[in-house]
Amino acid sequence: MAHLIVVGNEKGGAGKSTVSVHVATALARMGASIGVLDLDLRQKTFGRYIHNRHSHMAEAGLTLPTPHYHDLPEMAQDEVADADALLRDAIAALAPDHAFILIDCPGSHTPLSQAAHAMADTLITPLNDSFIDFDLLAHTDTSGDTITGPSVYSEMVWQARQRRAQAGLKPIDWIVLRNRLGPQQMVNKMKMENAVLRLSKRIGFRVAPGFSERVVFRELFPRGLTLLDLRDAGVRQLNMSNIAARQELRDLIKALNLPGVVVNF
Repeated sequence: MAHLIVVGNEKGGAGKSTVSVHVATALARMGASIGVLDLDLRQKTFGRYIHNRHSHMAEAGLTLPTPHYHDLPEMAQDEVADADALLRDAIAALAPDHAFILIDCPGSHTPLSQAAHAMADTLITPLNDSFIDFDLLAHTDTSGDTITGPSVYSEMVWQARQRRAQAGLKPIDWIVLRNRLGPQQMVNKMKMENAVLRLSKRIGFRVAPGFSERVVFRELFPRGLTLLDLRDAGVRQLNMSNIAARQELRDLIKALNLPGVVVNF
């Protein structure tokens, strides 16, 4: 069975597709066979990234390690008649030839996203460093210091865990990333760190390092490149921001602790 990595969060703008592209491409660069599904059936940010990557490789005469992207039919989410069947068929098409399948979920609650969460072996939830995003995981009091209860996304993950337990499957390894961090040491940043750590012990997820807010991620999209492709793409001297971003990616892949993966970049 392929190991299923699901990148999910019901709020847009948390960096899910950036995390998905970099995790998938890092695994491909390390020699792992990986297939990818994009469950945002209209926007398909991951799919556009891969399209741009192939176009750039053709134009520049490059061959870069690239995950196998399985394109789902374009449609509105409410046009999906049977989300479980559509997703299982797509996974079945990828599983025989891939050790890993990464699923990039849309930034909203959909039947496809819910089905993917229930199938996840590893669940990665990028989270902006904001109590607006934190509110999807848990509610707090007005000070932000006391957690008053779980919120909609945590409850959905709990239901996914229940479905896996009933099916006799291993528990989901749930990892929350504090993503798009700013460089300043602000009071809000420290309060968020404390809140996430407290919640991790309460509802059972691991906290892993995400990515800082960097312009390079937006600059790479038109060519479909990642931080690991810069030298192959002709960048002879990485700047300090590029080096720090590569280290963040290295730390993230290590923290995921995926089976059989040894970080070698």
